[in-house]
Amino acid sequence: MQRKSTRHRAFDPDPDAPEQVCDHPGCNEPAGYRAPRGRDALRSYFWFCLDHVREYNSRWDFYRGMTPGQIEAHLRADVSWQRPSWKLGTGTANKAEFNEEDILDPLDILGATRHSRAERAKDAARQRASAQAAGIPEPLRQPLATLDLTWPVSFDEVKSRYRALARQHHPDANIGDAKSEERFKAIGSAYAVLKVHFTRQDDFVS
Repeated sequence: MQRKSTRHRAFDPDPDAPEQVCDHPGCNEPAGYRAPRGRDALRSYFWFCLDHVREYNSRWDFYRGMTPGQIEAHLRADVSWQRPSWKLGTGTANKAEFNEEDILDPLDILGATRHSRAERAKDAARQRASAQAAGIPEPLRQPLATLDLTWPVSFDEVKSRYRALARQHHPDANIGDAKSEERFKAIGSAYAVLKVHFTRQDDFVS
């Protein structure tokens, strides 16, 4: 016993077709096949019988009446699904700014990140205020914070702290530890900035 297939064949009539005759003038065959009315009306349809939908499709040309420039622009827009796009890292004047608060987050999954970011911003503001009160030169504030040093400080103290931290976070002593590697790089950069500052001070004094 063979089971009857419930799949539609390629040329079966559309099951959603209206109960009407073919839209082709003078044809009284049942209309079972849809065809778009035009390039600007792709969701509005003629309903034809099989013979007349074939005839309609054979003459259909989506780009009829468009200039070569218009055709190229349309093809390019199709690459991004007819959606506007911008170069990476740029925006537009009428593009709304991203607002993290607009994200629907009923489980507050992003809450920890948002709160920690706010705390870091407060800590940075407190450090800047403290640095200004202590009279620390602006270019030295971050390097001193990286080496955990307070102002005023001598270059000997800077060298001593740098050597201790460099030994602690050296890649050879922390194989595979990405955080220590980044910390080691930051320590080196901070030391370089402070070294230049104190060298210039010595040159000025001499």
